[in-house]
Amino acid sequence: MKRSYVETVEFLFSQLPVFQRDGAAAYKPGLETTLNFCAAIGNPHLQFKSIHVGGTNGKGSSSHSLASILHEQGYKTGLYTSPHLLDFRERIRINGEKISEIEVVDAIKEWLPLIKKFKPTFFELTVALAFDHFARHKVDIAVIEVGMGGRLDSTNIIRPLLSLITNISLDHQFFLGETHELIAREKAGIIKSEVPIVVSERQNTSDFAFVQQSEANHSDLQFASDLIEVNDHGLKNGKRQVEVVLKENKQILDLELSLTGLYQLKNIKGVIAVCFKLNELGIKIEMASIQLGVSNVQKNTGLLGRWQILGQKPLIICDTAHNEDGVKEVATQLLSYQYNRLWLIWGMVSDKEHKKIVDLLPTAALVVATQPSLPRALPSGEMAAYFRASGFITIEKKTVQESLEYVLQKADKEDLIFVGGSTFTVADIPFEKYSSEF
Repeated sequence: MKRSYVETVEFLFSQLPVFQRDGAAAYKPGLETTLNFCAAIGNPHLQFKSIHVGGTNGKGSSSHSLASILHEQGYKTGLYTSPHLLDFRERIRINGEKISEIEVVDAIKEWLPLIKKFKPTFFELTVALAFDHFARHKVDIAVIEVGMGGRLDSTNIIRPLLSLITNISLDHQFFLGETHELIAREKAGIIKSEVPIVVSERQNTSDFAFVQQSEANHSDLQFASDLIEVNDHGLKNGKRQVEVVLKENKQILDLELSLTGLYQLKNIKGVIAVCFKLNELGIKIEMASIQLGVSNVQKNTGLLGRWQILGQKPLIICDTAHNEDGVKEVATQLLSYQYNRLWLIWGMVSDKEHKKIVDLLPTAALVVATQPSLPRALPSGEMAAYFRASGFITIEKKTVQESLEYVLQKADKEDLIFVGGSTFTVADIPFEKYSSEF
C-alpha cells in the first residue's frame, strides 16, 4: 500500500501541471475545470459549511488558527491549505488528521477517466480531492485557504458562511497585477453575494477594492482592526502573550499564541473577528475555545514552518515568509533577539524580487546562500551574488541540509540560525533531525 501511495503522488506531480515545479506554465486561471470536475463527482463542495480564507501573508496561519479553535469547540473540522511542506497529505486534514494514503490512492484510481477527460492541474485535482474528503466524512465545517489570488482560484467555487481576507502585499504580480490595488481586486473576488466578509487590517492601498466589492454584493464588511486592538506582552514559556481589547465594550481577552511570530499580532485580529461573526451566524464559539485554539495550533493542526523553533543553543528558527512584507516582519523580529552572531540560510524561487528582499535583511548577518529542491529555484550561485552585491559576507551551498550542517559546525551556542526565503527552502529542512517536536 505504501508503494501504491508513493506511485500515486508521483503520478500527481509528474503527469499534471504543478505550479511549484512548472511556474506560469501550470497556472490555469478560472473555475470551469474545477466546476466540471466537481459536478462529475457529485458536487462535494455543496455538502458542507465552510469558511474561505484569502490574502497575501497570514492566510495559512489564520486558516490553521481558525481550524484549531473550531476543533476545540468540538466541531468536526476540515482544513484545506497549500502548499505542503513534507507530505502531500498535509493539504487535507480533518481535526488535524491527514487524509489517509489509501483514500488518496482510491480516489485517484477511481477518477482516472475524469482526469483524462477534464485534464485538471495538480491544484485543481487537489481541491476536488479535499472537497470530496470533507463531504464523505461529513465535516461540520471546513476552513478553505485560497491558493493564489481569489477571483479565479479553484477554491472559489464554494459558497462559504463567511470569508476572511488577511492582508494585501506584492506577490505573484505576474498573475495578479503589479499594484496593491490590482492584487486587492483579485483577492476581493472571494466576496460573494450576501456572504459576510472580514478583512484583518485596514490598508490605504487596498481598502477601496473590498468596500466596492462588498457593496456590489450586499455583503456585510468588517475591518477587524476597527473592532479589535492587540497588545503584545512578549514571550513566556515559548508562547506569545497578548492582550486583546474589544474596542466597543473594552472587554479584555488574554491569549497565549503558540504561533509566536510578531506578524501574528495582525492575523489574530481577523481570526477573532471571524469567531464573533460565526457566533452571530449560529456557529457557537466560546471564549475558552478561542483561548485553547490559539494556544494549541500546531498540536491541533500539524502546522509547520511559522516562526518555528527547531533547536536551542544555538537557537534555530525557520519561517516561510517569501515576499517583501513578510520578510520585513522577519527582519524586525530577528533584530528583537539577542545573539552573538546571526546566520541566515537563505534560498528563493526564481520569480521573486530578489534584490529588494535581500536588502531588507540585517546586514550584519553571515549568509549561506542555498536553493530549494525544485526546478523553479534560484540557483545558489545567483542567490549568493545578490547577497554579495548588497555587502553581506556570503558563501554558497547547494542544499538546505548541507547548509545547516555547515553552519552548525561553525556556530557557537549563543548564535541564532535562521532558515528561510521560501516555503520550499523550509520544506527541505530535515525536521525529524532538528526538531524534537516532529
